[in-house]
Amino acid sequence: MKRVWILASLLMELGSIAAAQRPGTFTPTGNMLTPRAWHTATLLTNGKVLIAGGISQTPTTEGLSSAEVYDPSSGRFSATGRMSVPRISHTATLRPDGRVLIAGGYSGYTNGALAGATATADLYDPLTGTFTPTGKMSVARFWHTATSLNNGKVLITGGYPYPVTATAELYDPVSGVFAPTGDMTTPRAQHLATLLVDGRVLIVPGGDGDDGDSAEIYDPASGFSRTAWNGYNGVGATATLTADGHVLVTMNVQECDYLVRAAGSYDLAGAQFAATGTPVSGLCRPQAAMLSDGSVLVAGGWWDTGPIAQIYDPPPGTFSRTGDMTTGRLGFTTTLLNDGAVLVSGGGSSYNFGNGLAFASAELYHPPVVKPAARLLSLSGDGTGTGAIQHASNYAIVSDQNPALAAETVIIYCTGLIDGSVIPPQVAIGGRRAEVLWFGNTPGYPGLNQIDVRLPAGIAPGAAVPVRLMYFERPSNEVTIGVGQP
Repeated sequence: MKRVWILASLLMELGSIAAAQRPGTFTPTGNMLTPRAWHTATLLTNGKVLIAGGISQTPTTEGLSSAEVYDPSSGRFSATGRMSVPRISHTATLRPDGRVLIAGGYSGYTNGALAGATATADLYDPLTGTFTPTGKMSVARFWHTATSLNNGKVLITGGYPYPVTATAELYDPVSGVFAPTGDMTTPRAQHLATLLVDGRVLIVPGGDGDDGDSAEIYDPASGFSRTAWNGYNGVGATATLTADGHVLVTMNVQECDYLVRAAGSYDLAGAQFAATGTPVSGLCRPQAAMLSDGSVLVAGGWWDTGPIAQIYDPPPGTFSRTGDMTTGRLGFTTTLLNDGAVLVSGGGSSYNFGNGLAFASAELYHPPVVKPAARLLSLSGDGTGTGAIQHASNYAIVSDQNPALAAETVIIYCTGLIDGSVIPPQVAIGGRRAEVLWFGNTPGYPGLNQIDVRLPAGIAPGAAVPVRLMYFERPSNEVTIGVGQP
């Protein structure tokens, strides 16, 4: 195999590195320009975080159409474009081309009731800092879910306004159109949707107004069907795909009438939930974030949960206490950053936000262990320019003189994949999702990873087509590949 040249480009970013701050602690960072709760936070491919929409005060004010960007290098927020309409409890989904799909939401309160649900959607372009309207959903909705599928489309499910809907639709990033894809088995809102390692989507109940007695699976090939659910402990509070391919679901009771300490783990192979470790404290609508080493941060929430945070380790499937947040929060966001820290932004009082102001404050969680983000290798050795990518058929370098063709299989070399993890990296080539055929350690070269992918159909030819990974929710560097005429 003609792989020896790769070793000269291997970037020694393997193993664990220590967190810069005292591990297991939260520290303040810059304040947002606008107080926000029930907003969205999306890690962009440039490593910055898009904060969009939300509400500053309840129950009397309208939602926000403004947005801002957090720069981890400076710890500061700066203004960016405005969405086409105010949005609260909307969704934000990173697209393979680096833009962000913002969908749905509601605009505020009328006479103390939620009002102004919208079917509109925007695309945020980080290169221009602007939002542009895209296609409309078939149903106005908020507190719905949006899940990026392996085929590049986005699955939208359920949501309010009343009555709660069972409808679902797919957003096609190529056409910019939403199209129905059959209904869920039951109406749902404030539910949780998680992309599984086989490309299907697990949907579990959460929050208020759900059918709390059932969960279901969406299969892009066949639609929705029921699956096992351990609803005797309540409904889902958070749902996070773990490195072993299970889904950690922490639990709370509907409307949080009391706090429970319960969690389950969904096993894809057995299509069933099993009990897992017991949280160290009761939960009510906390937020969760996968950490760079595969553990899961669960923090904050409503009522008297306060600023408590805890870590779930799979395996052994146990929860342990970590440092507290600087303040208790609900309706906030957690975002894993490229350096392994977690940005916590906004939200409101953890006891009663019903008659108060949202927070502008933000803080950073510094995990005890940080794994480096995945990094694509390049021929230059500096992670830029022509990628260390080979034709699978003969191991020749893919270049502008020897380009790959649409639907061809190529081998991409990188570092940073987690040993033993079954979560596939998401590969974007020319702004389109590529099909991952195999990934893991390169045989015979310890510490070197490879990903075998099939180039997406419809990719535009060029001498320097961009290639990028998303792995454990963090973007890699960008390299290029030559793509020939079909």
